[in-house]
Amino acid sequence: MCLKKINPTHINNTIIMIKKNLFFVHYLLFFIVNGFAQEKVNVTMSNAGNPVLPGYFADPTIKKFGDIYYIYATTDNEMLASGAPTVWYSKDLKNWYNHIMEIPSFTAKPITNFWAPDIVVGNDGKYYLYFGNCEIGCNIYGYVSDTPIGPWKKLDENDVPVISNGYPREGFPSLDAQFFRDTDGKIYSYWGTWVHYNGGYAVGELNSITMKDMSNSKNIPLSQTPAPFEAAYMMKKGNKYILMYSGASCHDETYNVRYSYGDSPYGPFKEGPNNPILSTTEDKTTHGPGHHSVLEDGNDYYIVYHKHDYPMTRGGLARQVCIDKMIFENDSTIKAVIPTAKGIGKIVKSEVPENITLNAKATASSYYHLQSLEYDYKYQPSFATDDNNATMWKAGNNSFPQDLTLDLGSVKEIKRIMTQFEFASYYYQYTLEYSKDGKTWELYADKSKNRTAGSPMIDDKSVSARFLKLKVLGTEKTGLYAAVWNIKVYSSLFEIPLQLENKKSTIEPSVASAHKMLLDLDVNSEKYNSSLTSIPNKGTLGGIFTKTGEVSISWDKEDKIKAVNFKNGALILNKPTPKSLAWNGSYSVATWVKNPEVDKEGEVLASWCDRSKYNLANSYNALAYNSGHYGAAPHLDGHFDMKYNKVPEQNKWHYHVLTFDGVVEKIYVDGVLDNAQNMMLSSAVENAKIIIGASDIGENYSGLMASLKMYDYALSKEELIDLMKKSAPKATKEPSK
Repeated sequence: MCLKKINPTHINNTIIMIKKNLFFVHYLLFFIVNGFAQEKVNVTMSNAGNPVLPGYFADPTIKKFGDIYYIYATTDNEMLASGAPTVWYSKDLKNWYNHIMEIPSFTAKPITNFWAPDIVVGNDGKYYLYFGNCEIGCNIYGYVSDTPIGPWKKLDENDVPVISNGYPREGFPSLDAQFFRDTDGKIYSYWGTWVHYNGGYAVGELNSITMKDMSNSKNIPLSQTPAPFEAAYMMKKGNKYILMYSGASCHDETYNVRYSYGDSPYGPFKEGPNNPILSTTEDKTTHGPGHHSVLEDGNDYYIVYHKHDYPMTRGGLARQVCIDKMIFENDSTIKAVIPTAKGIGKIVKSEVPENITLNAKATASSYYHLQSLEYDYKYQPSFATDDNNATMWKAGNNSFPQDLTLDLGSVKEIKRIMTQFEFASYYYQYTLEYSKDGKTWELYADKSKNRTAGSPMIDDKSVSARFLKLKVLGTEKTGLYAAVWNIKVYSSLFEIPLQLENKKSTIEPSVASAHKMLLDLDVNSEKYNSSLTSIPNKGTLGGIFTKTGEVSISWDKEDKIKAVNFKNGALILNKPTPKSLAWNGSYSVATWVKNPEVDKEGEVLASWCDRSKYNLANSYNALAYNSGHYGAAPHLDGHFDMKYNKVPEQNKWHYHVLTFDGVVEKIYVDGVLDNAQNMMLSSAVENAKIIIGASDIGENYSGLMASLKMYDYALSKEELIDLMKKSAPKATKEPSK
């Protein structure tokens, strides 16, 4: 898991709303970290072995139970890595299947955080699952099952944690716990995050009878694990205890894996040679690797870790799991790991036949071309047939339907199609069609009303065809794209281990964008210096903006422009935020403003989510105008917020446009792109209000606003420049009062 350390200089009104959970205040708000300079990265390798999982997963723990391998991981790339509790399983370390585990909720609230899980087989033969969670205190909680995949039962019905926050000393963050069974049968745990601020890692002994009580716990001095951050992992080589851990920052290229060694589970430990043993490669193909576990296979060792995606999503929490060889020189010395795109190769015999779509010609209705200040990257259709989990086909926009067509080169027997969509935990609705000539099409599989998530989605039918067409019709979450890591086709059937199916979702399919102007704040018809009470919204959403606090219609004597004057108030729309803006929904906000003072916190021009409802990153979106770390776009967490590269000069009229197309967020000032970042949002709009001139917790804007328009889609640069020209405020004579 990757927690955040607060930067005291960036404390703002958000903290007031979150103080009920002091740990969140201290650890879940943190510094803005500068992005790394992008270099060209080779992501076009066909049939690559790394990443091993098709999707965004982090903090992997790998285990082998019987003849099946399991990877338990944090589900990444949503609300501070707070996706579904997931396990992946495989018989050959190449073909992996996803299962969403059903874990009983806390008594107080449902489980969202499923961070850095680990699993231990008890002396009773049962499976004990542990993970970190910060919803009712940042603790380690435990569950038990008769199988490695559940169903799970609480170890304590009253939600008493196995390892509590502040243990073994006050203020110590109890997250990132990994468990180690020694050769004498004793079970130890190692845990801690941001340990360089908290006095080092912790170690304690788990009661092997109850599997939920810790004893003899203590801190490991910082001097014994130089340059630490989080994610301790213990293993034994001969008579030596190897304490591995991650250092630097998980949000950028500095993240790495290090180790120390000792003669007992409690140490003392001495720094090992060759540190760091795993780090960002010179060509950046492996970027920010860390938070790992180790697979032991006889005398061979394999390190299982996560690295950042490419192009890199803002904040570094869209991570992917990789496996590479790890070599010991002797019992206390690990060689530097060479991270690869190839991976570990075929170390386990596979019963899965040839994928007949490998490198097949692919065309699509559209594909996304990412263009920002950092990247120029195309999510090409061919990426769906390269059997590489680092690449994907992504449609050109998040509208539906979208289709992907494959040409196998000749007519072939087809018995199974396996599709790996971008997000394994959300359902996609689709159909598959087949054809011999590319003209006459027949239905292969109808999942147009599908409500079940999975990766891969498996569709079986025996046909002869040369062409296949995947039509993506919709998704579970608003704003998700039609996007496929890989689509694989087989001419024969084969065993699917465990034969698990995820539970059907009760959530309705996402609401599509209406491609409309939702808000149009126009003050031309309002009387100057009137006793303003409300203003009609002339956008398609309709409704009335009602004044709260000190807001008036005034005339800028310097530039002779009529505008709304915000001093300590806001305009609140009496219509709910539309569902098309939920989750990852696209939007544009365009406004003409004159801010007399920008060197202060807050200054929110428009907001449409609840800043106080969720404590997780990216669940909040707004447009702001200040010189701070969220000067342009707040997202509830300093590391994900977007600032202005060049803060627009105060006390002058400027045209601000914030756009988000579901992939890239951009801020334009006076028609010029100022900043951009790759994003995945999870906007909380349920019961939220659309507010002009403030957020739901205040953060009031103090200045003039001539107009504001909001759309439920991303304006192109050409569109926003045209709008800038048409909406530019015009100097007039002082209007009558």
